[in-house]
Amino acid sequence: MVPSCNQDPSGASNTTGVVWASQHCKFGWNVDGVFPKGVDGSHINGVDMNEEQTLITTGDDYGLVCVFRNPCRKGSIPTSYRGHSEHVVRTKFGRGDLNQWLFSIGGYDQTVMQWKKC
Repeated sequence: MVPSCNQDPSGASNTTGVVWASQHCKFGWNVDGVFPKGVDGSHINGVDMNEEQTLITTGDDYGLVCVFRNPCRKGSIPTSYRGHSEHVVRTKFGRGDLNQWLFSIGGYDQTVMQWKKC
């Protein structure tokens, strides 16, 4: 945003060098490619970036936990993991001593899963 509170006409490209306090938003320059072709984006429920800011994870309505390289540009192909019965409401990379783990929470199955990063 510009100080006048109007939308910045240069768009997302104006924020490519900005370091954010968190990376949980499913819309932005770094996560532009998390949406498969032909979808409206409502099936992505959670987004997170690891501490090193090299990986992005998403949880979706199809029960998948997807991991992308950062930045995720259009056409990127994720590594996808299936473990939940239906929608994944949140994914989160561990921090500090837990940074080798990826956590996911299933909606219908009400399960928390740990995924060891390789």
